[in-house]
Amino acid sequence: MAQTEAPIVANIADPSAILSREAGLHRNLTPRQLSMIAVGGAIGTGLFLGSALSVKLAGPGVILSYTAAAGIALALMWALGEMAIAHPVAGSFGVYAEMYVHPWAGFAMRYSYWLGQVIAIGSEMVAASIYCKHWFPGVPPWVWIAGFSVALIWVNASSVSNFGTFEYWFAMLKVVTIVLFLILGAALLLGVGFPRIGGTNYVAHGGFLPNGWTGVGLGIAMAVFSYLGIEIVAVTSGEAKDPATALPRAMRWTFARLGIFYIGGLAVVVGVIPWTRVGLGESPFVRVFESAGIPAAAGVMNFVVLTAALSSVNCNLYLTARMLFSLARGGYAPSALGRLSKRGTPVTALFASSIGMVAALFLERKYSGTAYVYMLGSAFFGGIFVWLMIFVTHLMFRRSTARSGQKVKRFGPRGPWPSILGAAALAGVLVSTWWVPGLRITVTAGFPWLLFITLCYFGWRKTHPGDPGAGVTVHG
Repeated sequence: MAQTEAPIVANIADPSAILSREAGLHRNLTPRQLSMIAVGGAIGTGLFLGSALSVKLAGPGVILSYTAAAGIALALMWALGEMAIAHPVAGSFGVYAEMYVHPWAGFAMRYSYWLGQVIAIGSEMVAASIYCKHWFPGVPPWVWIAGFSVALIWVNASSVSNFGTFEYWFAMLKVVTIVLFLILGAALLLGVGFPRIGGTNYVAHGGFLPNGWTGVGLGIAMAVFSYLGIEIVAVTSGEAKDPATALPRAMRWTFARLGIFYIGGLAVVVGVIPWTRVGLGESPFVRVFESAGIPAAAGVMNFVVLTAALSSVNCNLYLTARMLFSLARGGYAPSALGRLSKRGTPVTALFASSIGMVAALFLERKYSGTAYVYMLGSAFFGGIFVWLMIFVTHLMFRRSTARSGQKVKRFGPRGPWPSILGAAALAGVLVSTWWVPGLRITVTAGFPWLLFITLCYFGWRKTHPGDPGAGVTVHG
């Protein structure tokens, strides 16, 4: 690896030492598994349930909200792809920030991402319990949360190969179903085999932009949340068989399909049913089939959105365990969290990362009906902060590689503008959450968290004056 220049990485340990400290993970993930894991991590309740928030804000204009969010996600894939191919490690963007920005950045990003995804795990579990009410309204939600939690922890604890196989088929189910959903939605709109709906719902009930461009802008916040998860491709690079070949293919495959699925799926939703009838009580995708008089298909779709939530939990457990593992190997967390099992999985970090499931049990019982939005808003700050810092890191990465003459496989344009505009857009999205119902907690909880984690970092530096990661032992 090329050395970064001293002015850019002042007070940072040797980059090669930073990269090598995460050794021990098994590189067993195949290119097709990487692609499906990325899709599985991104397609979850953010699309199937949380998209209802964007529809409420933007009406049919939600199509524009998701298109704008896709542009931000594309710029992020360009930035992250370049860095992940140059440095394929499990700590991913946290390690890159530590190398090219400052140790504080790596510390804050990994802990913020870990906390955000832990809370997201809880929100997905709450969503899964909501979906189960479709069939078993009398069963307490905590039963579903507890049962699913045990099963998914077992899947992640077994081996990365088993996780990859399990997630591959989980994600494949979502992909096939969404394709069928788009085909059926087009048939409903065009009247092929069904009474023709046409484009009435796109302009009825206040027009295409019932809440104006303000609604579209506020809808981007939830749309960005729906795309959160695509960064899992970079995290899996630490366990990919052939990162240089697999990562570019996985990233392009992921973004192309997510763009079609997200924008096309929401276009079907607001075209088939009036946007005023969309709410968080049930997935808008399920409601499409119910409104079309296809109850059996609604049950099937509910099963799919349930598996989508569980798939996202599965991916998020993987992500959070690797983030905590990376922090431990860097000396930023207890060394026990950096240990690997005989099968090459960070089991201790996995168990520590499952606390979001416990939070889901508590919040669902105490705040039934509002738990999902509350947890979603709490998790949102971590995702937005990490995405914004990825753009900042990419700018520093480009500057460093340009000075050192290191060759980099580029995904996007040569100039800095995609990353600059992406960072500016995310800053705007973060501010806009103040006016999004239920998401104000993103700001009210997010900035105090950032202050807290910054104080924790300086406290850590005071007690660990040496280089980050010095003295960390790789356990068998």
